[in-house]
Amino acid sequence: MIEASVAAVPELVVGFLILSALLALPTAFLAKSRDRPWQPGTALAIYLAGILSVTLLPGDAGLEAGQCDTGAPLHLFTDASSLLNIALFAPGAFLAVHALRRPVTAAACFVILSGTVELIQSTGHLGRSCSLTDLTANATGSVLGAAAGAAWLLARRRQLRSVRRDVLWGATLIVVGSAAFTTVFRAHIDSVDIVAMDDARHQRSEAAGQADAWLTEAARATFGDGTRIVSSSAQTVGDRLKITADTNRGKITGWWPEKHLESAWSDNNRGDEGDADEQTAAEVADRFARTWFSDSVKGSQQHVRTLGEGPTRAYLVTYRRYRDDVMMPMRLDITVTTAKRILGFTARSVPDPSLPTVTIDESTAREVARRISGRSTQSAILIAQQVAGKWRPVWFVGSGGKDIAVDAATGQHISTDK
Repeated sequence: MIEASVAAVPELVVGFLILSALLALPTAFLAKSRDRPWQPGTALAIYLAGILSVTLLPGDAGLEAGQCDTGAPLHLFTDASSLLNIALFAPGAFLAVHALRRPVTAAACFVILSGTVELIQSTGHLGRSCSLTDLTANATGSVLGAAAGAAWLLARRRQLRSVRRDVLWGATLIVVGSAAFTTVFRAHIDSVDIVAMDDARHQRSEAAGQADAWLTEAARATFGDGTRIVSSSAQTVGDRLKITADTNRGKITGWWPEKHLESAWSDNNRGDEGDADEQTAAEVADRFARTWFSDSVKGSQQHVRTLGEGPTRAYLVTYRRYRDDVMMPMRLDITVTTAKRILGFTARSVPDPSLPTVTIDESTAREVARRISGRSTQSAILIAQQVAGKWRPVWFVGSGGKDIAVDAATGQHISTDK
């Protein structure tokens, strides 16, 4: 609240002087006309002018109009801004007790004043921030100032006015004011939690930094020493981050915080003139896979296929896992050159799902596919597949130039149009 006025000292002084004249002169005149001491009321009026100048001076910071920060005031006595707000309202409440000799009413009036200020800040397009923390700090200062004022009067043996009436008036003001403010805020003000938003931003920033470090290490393991991140981007998907990094040697993508690599491919995608055979390529891929995809390759079957011919050929090393002859959704493909350089990989890290029992064998699935397509079948593979959001064992049967999907538990044809 107060910090927004620091950069606007000239305007603050002018506003304070104008408000002081508008409030103090009528107060002093009224007190003299009633033959009462004019000093306490005038001092209070001047202090009110200061509070209004500091809190309602337009600024260029704060939330949008119609919003209020309702985050819990967790650092009331440790935050500098909150301590300033406590110090701002305490002297005013002290002066009010000195002028009225009713500490409960004085404290209640300043709490209501604080609520009014926050309401104006949230609706007045002033570029100021309505905040529950500020309201709590102001109320705390009001209570402390009123208590100090009451103690000061009692220490000087000055009698407080009608304690019972003071308590009744103060309680009534608090109840009525709280009900009114609650009604207005609920009807016209949107609640936001700045502390939670800041914490979330900090956590995302911290997570992005950790993810970058992890992905940098993975990129070096993939593309070799000397690999460095040139640029990176993060896409939020629920509570996860999909991190994509462009390096000086290629691109790599992974998921955080699971630390699941998804894909990578070298900018230099040409084969090398080396002498590594399939077995050597399989060993290179296996060392990499067991370091970066240990959960995926556990219990999987490795297969090596040669890509191209001659010394610039490459090897595609694949990993698949089977449960009861059903291929699981986990996938890992690593491409290795004859110089034992990893060109890239694609991965799908999915835990093995629980599936219904397979009751349809391959020959039955082929017969279903033949009836549907009217043509002979060429191939069939049994894999775990999501159908309507649930994992099912599914036969994919090649028939007539297209795949026919058959539920391996029920034998029903599964439409693959969508």
